Amino acid sequence: MYIRINNRCMEDATKIFFSMELKDSCTWNSILAGYSQVGLSEDVLRLFVQMRFLVIQIDDYTFSAVIRSCSDLATLQLGQQVHVLAVKVGFDTNKYVASSLIFMYSKCGVIEDARKSFDATTKDNAIIWNSIIFGHAQHGQGNVALDLFYLMRERKVKPDHITFVAVLTACSHNALVEEGCSFIESMESDFGIPPRMEHYACAVDLYGRAGHLEKAKSLVESMPFEPDAMVLKTLLAACRICGDIELAAHVAKNLLELEPEDHCTYVLLSDMYGRLKMWDEKASVTRLMRERGVKKVPGWSWIEVKNKVHAFNAEDHSHPQCDEIYSLLYQLKEETKLFNDFDNQTVLEPCISSNHFP
Repeated sequence: MYIRINNRCMEDATKIFFSMELKDSCTWNSILAGYSQVGLSEDVLRLFVQMRFLVIQIDDYTFSAVIRSCSDLATLQLGQQVHVLAVKVGFDTNKYVASSLIFMYSKCGVIEDARKSFDATTKDNAIIWNSIIFGHAQHGQGNVALDLFYLMRERKVKPDHITFVAVLTACSHNALVEEGCSFIESMESDFGIPPRMEHYACAVDLYGRAGHLEKAKSLVESMPFEPDAMVLKTLLAACRICGDIELAAHVAKNLLELEPEDHCTYVLLSDMYGRLKMWDEKASVTRLMRERGVKKVPGWSWIEVKNKVHAFNAEDHSHPQCDEIYSLLYQLKEETKLFNDFDNQTVLEPCISSNHFP
């Protein structure tokens, strides 16, 4: 109950869990799923170690939560170890476990292993197909993702609303505008699945990435329900891509009323004002953030080396090998500059010698 209410009630759920003297696998799975849902991935892994130490029976729900946590942390080697354990106990082809494995390998950039996990399953349900379509979509392999969707139809596997989020994501990331529009139009008529908020968000993203801002705006205005924050954020991102500051300011105003504590809107709008050298407007956004106590949450990148995860954010100096890292980055920058200069020279020389310039 506490897990389902909202993220803030996770502490109450945890208190109840640790107050219990006897805990079966269902109890452990509930708390693992809760931690996973609120992003406490490291806690999921710690509890899983305890669960193994106490010889609690693990099942497909356990593996799904743990593998998803490996995905969130991008810990490929640990994910592979859990995969081996799943194979050992015979859960690797379970639809929930296989789906989590596909997601994990895709998130860690190993789409080949994601495909192997997909090929090892019976492929008789939408959950598995959705995961692999998402995987290829996120790796910029839109045509492969759509081929999988068509193969899914040939196999008589019924798509669900998540399938179309995956398909529309593939279209969006690969500028397949016509295909994406066709899917939106055919969802309800051909598959009996009315478009939901997330489908409209994908369609807005599709138009925005392709530079069709007016179509994105018209789609939001024609929706059968009021747009939520997700759709408005996607439209704001489209405004940023297309450089429409007037529409961006209007969308941002609505977003700030819906989610005044979310830093993303302030940051996007401030960035647009900065690009257009509208310094007074940029300063007003910064001032509003300060008045409301909103702080920008830094983005992080991470890499796993020898079973240890190294995390970084922009202009980070906290890593113990910081000096070596920046030194190497500087060398790479200089070599890239030299390579580009050399490449441009080799292109220009034949043009000049053959009088291609007026």
